[in-house]
Amino acid sequence: MQLQEESEEVQLLSHLDAAYNLARWLTRDAHDAEDMVQEAYMRAYKRFSTFRGGNGRAWLLSIVRNCSYDLLKRNGARTCDDSFDEEGYIMKTTSTCDPEAALLREERAERVRNALADLLPEHCEILILREMEELSYREIASIIGVPMGTVMSRISRARNRLHQNLAPQVDAERTPSIRKEC
Repeated sequence: MQLQEESEEVQLLSHLDAAYNLARWLTRDAHDAEDMVQEAYMRAYKRFSTFRGGNGRAWLLSIVRNCSYDLLKRNGARTCDDSFDEEGYIMKTTSTCDPEAALLREERAERVRNALADLLPEHCEILILREMEELSYREIASIIGVPMGTVMSRISRARNRLHQNLAPQVDAERTPSIRKEC
């Protein structure tokens, strides 16, 4: 039994990237995110005896979420206008020999990051969990402590809002090409 518990504790370490990813988006600060992940791992280690098995990733992410929101409450909630620098965080795509294509890809990624940063925290959080961490609705419901129907409606609202945030940028990108053709 002791060996199985140690194995499950070690498996929690495999979710370090997901924990940092969520904390980074919620706190919008690399140092705070690192602190939150460290605090979450300490809490998880101390309370591992309360873990009933199942999805360790979802359990750990719920601890990260709670630690992050505790920090935000202590420091005062940040607004959507706060800058969010993701340098060193974004997953780099495979390099290409075409610098123009790489530049366009990076510009699009920057627009998406900015549009995500402009979302309400509950919308940003749910999109990160679903789209970036690829968690199921059930796992997300467990992490944020709401019914699955609420998860589905929040995801829908968050996607709509993200679309609204991106639409002006996409329209602006298309408009110059239309003018050139005229």
